[in-house]
Amino acid sequence: MNVLERLFDAQLTIFGQGILWREIVGNVFGFASAIGGLQRRVWAWPAGIVGNALLFTVFFGVAFTNPQHETLFGQAARQVFFIVTSIYGWWRWRQLKGRRNDDSRAITPRWATAAERLHYVAFWVGGVVIAQWAFAAVGAGWPAPRWYYWADAWIFVGSIVATYAMARGWNDFWLAWIGVDVVGVPLLVHSRFYPSAVLYAVYAGLVLYGFFVWLRVSRVEASPPGALTEQVTAR
Repeated sequence: MNVLERLFDAQLTIFGQGILWREIVGNVFGFASAIGGLQRRVWAWPAGIVGNALLFTVFFGVAFTNPQHETLFGQAARQVFFIVTSIYGWWRWRQLKGRRNDDSRAITPRWATAAERLHYVAFWVGGVVIAQWAFAAVGAGWPAPRWYYWADAWIFVGSIVATYAMARGWNDFWLAWIGVDVVGVPLLVHSRFYPSAVLYAVYAGLVLYGFFVWLRVSRVEASPPGALTEQVTAR
């Protein structure tokens, strides 16, 4: 048990700042999941789930000790929602892949319809308003300014939207991640979760690349009108 505890609490010190190996390894799995998502591979989902579980223990500092002595409730809570949404995405991509004649990719990406876009934007806006109030009511365990809760709520709800959009195979998911990264990187740097901040910054470049890859694929592999995608209507 002592060996497991030592592994769980192992740290790397960079410029005097302790960084948990759990944060580094969790982000490696997260990056692998992003690569798998770009390539439309089913394994992207279980890889992401492993990373989410590790990162939950990093950000939920009130229960798991971390060197920053801070709890990012929004960041921790979104790992839970990531896992839930990823289970759905994993199931859905496996289903769609089983219906394809080839064994290469799980889905053919497309843009969300106007109605779908209206729904997720409304969820994002409404979710941020509710989440920031909830996070402020719980508190951060330190005298956090009000903007902190709004930023945490934006990342939390935006991450749910982006992950769901990925599960649906929408090109919009990349744009949602850009919106998350714009706020996520400064907040993580401010809170001294440096490996996660670096990964978010790297994600930004990957997200831009992935968006154009999916956009090109959605044009090349577009389903004929009559087959409007099992991917559009399958729920």
